[in-house]
Amino acid sequence: MAGVIRWTPQSRNTNLLRTSLCVLAGLLLLGSISPLQTQFENPVFFRYDPVTGWNIGNDQFHARFRHMPNGTLRWLTLEDSTGYPLWSASPSSPSSPINFRVNNDLFNAHTPWRLISQRSQGMQGARNEGKVLILTFEDLLARYQVELHLSVHPGQPILHQQVFLKNLTQSRVFVRAADILPYTANLEDTDYRVFRVNQWSTLNTNRNFESLTTNLFQPGQRVTLQSGAGGFQCTWLAIRKNDDVGLLAGWEFDGRPDAVFERRAESVDWDEAGYRTQRFVETALAAPIPEPEKFPYLAWDSWGYEAKINEDNLKREAEQAAKLGVELFIVDLGWAKRMGDWEADPEKFPSGLRAFSNYVHSLGMKFGLHFVISEAMEDSAVLQQHPDWTSSTNYNYHGAESLCLAHKPVQDWVIEQGVKLIRDNNVDWILQDGQTMVKACTKRSHSHDYRDANFAGDEGLRRILTEIQRQTPGVVWENCANGGNMMTFSMVRNYVTSITNDASGSLGSRQGLFGASFPFPPRYTDRYMSAAPMNEYTTRSYIFGGPWILMNKLVDLSSSDLNFLGSEARVYKDIRQSIRDGKVAHLTSRPAEGRIDAFQSYNQAKDEAIVVVTRDNASAVKYTLRFRDLIPTHTYQVSFQDSNRVYTMTGEQLARSGVVVNLPNRESGEIVYAKPLR
Repeated sequence: MAGVIRWTPQSRNTNLLRTSLCVLAGLLLLGSISPLQTQFENPVFFRYDPVTGWNIGNDQFHARFRHMPNGTLRWLTLEDSTGYPLWSASPSSPSSPINFRVNNDLFNAHTPWRLISQRSQGMQGARNEGKVLILTFEDLLARYQVELHLSVHPGQPILHQQVFLKNLTQSRVFVRAADILPYTANLEDTDYRVFRVNQWSTLNTNRNFESLTTNLFQPGQRVTLQSGAGGFQCTWLAIRKNDDVGLLAGWEFDGRPDAVFERRAESVDWDEAGYRTQRFVETALAAPIPEPEKFPYLAWDSWGYEAKINEDNLKREAEQAAKLGVELFIVDLGWAKRMGDWEADPEKFPSGLRAFSNYVHSLGMKFGLHFVISEAMEDSAVLQQHPDWTSSTNYNYHGAESLCLAHKPVQDWVIEQGVKLIRDNNVDWILQDGQTMVKACTKRSHSHDYRDANFAGDEGLRRILTEIQRQTPGVVWENCANGGNMMTFSMVRNYVTSITNDASGSLGSRQGLFGASFPFPPRYTDRYMSAAPMNEYTTRSYIFGGPWILMNKLVDLSSSDLNFLGSEARVYKDIRQSIRDGKVAHLTSRPAEGRIDAFQSYNQAKDEAIVVVTRDNASAVKYTLRFRDLIPTHTYQVSFQDSNRVYTMTGEQLARSGVVVNLPNRESGEIVYAKPLR
């Protein structure tokens, strides 16, 4: 994904060009060649002129491409809604959305193509009036056919790109490289700042969803991202230059690609870049929200017991969870005989797991189950029968062997197991875990090419998820790839939420939220709260974002702690929908010990802001909260969760002077509300 964003003091206009590469065999759409001049009232438009090329966009942005006289396909400009070019192609290094290498042949901006057809159509499954322009090309030697899909959604400043390649020869060929961000802009004599976000790391907790900014001053400087399952960064970056024009980039791939931005002040507000990305994700990519009036859920997870679970202790926890208002009860790792043998351990569940699921449902909660699709114990029946199904690299997930999801027999088996365990146990929610979901594998005995486990593993994971979800409609999936270690724009298509805080404590929870809420919508930042002192600091560290998942042993809490937690649960339910649909503003720097941090959500539809402020052993006992994004001329009532103070102020006053938040304890938390006076 790549694109343009303009920052201005009063308003912000974002233009985003998104790219992803799909290499598929057997996909071909033919039609007559005719000039395409269609303007939709919605207001998505595709305009074609044989001389100037294609002008694609909506009331937010324009993107221009041209089939040149020499037959090459070139990107020309990205423009704002007035047609002003914010980014233009480099005259010395032309760019094409088609850029890959097949065997030793390069296909890029210098390759001549024959235009076979062009047509536009509505987007299948789109939740709005999005349209896609489909351009079909063939190389002059008639070896390959390429379909370029350029999609636009109303009100979204994003152009979503996909490239499909078909081999027309009788020979087997290999795609050896694919550049999914193949754009070279004409850079100016100014500084460029590149912003990106790390994924979850089990090796260095200081890296967890850390946000990084790099200034590129000189030609030759570069920023490199290694993303995907087991990678270091999320599949997203933002770029800004000194004239307040920027670029966004993101890509849909769960494997391990590298992304590079290379260059041939003041502190930057990256929240607008994040918000524009998030709105597009919710509009065009993300799995549907299961219950819009209730999601994200308040949940309980059994990992506080680790694997020491059984029918009796879980029944007691379920009873207490239901009293607390928990909506989703999840049985984590340890319920099965062993990883790979996906049947309930009869010693832990003598009545059967289905009976326990029925009990959870009788208490008014949904039933969730931990499922590891890519791992199996060495003594499991599946590996006793098929020892070669393992990948050549073992990732040592809780002592299990790694399965190769690029191998089709493994995919078929996982699909069968997943459908069976969901149906047999009446499961509502799958907590899908595992270590590095797209694994390295060079086995020549597998169905994938031994050189191609990265792409084949990505396709295998997608096939497994798609097929199980097709056969078990209504079941909701959570991504927990060894913590938030597969934060990609492919992930959001298959899961309704993703872990960001793998039981790393209150500070770790806020650090995960800080980073992940730049590229991903707030609902993709679920947080796990383990045993900790029951106070405002603890609960307010988990209350902002996606599902709030408790791992406390509820039966061991005192009555006062339970009453407090129940009160906080009700607050969470009151604010969760507004935060889910709002724009996140990072009001302070990344949370750290000895600091005060603050997160704001502004819900434009309600014209209201909710801010969670946390003091983490800071010396200051007060924080001056200056709201963002409120309408300057509107009047708001400001109130506090724990204080009786109430203020009436304009949006301009709240942005300029702000209000003081009292944080009396060294570990404190407060929630502040700004709601419009009608």
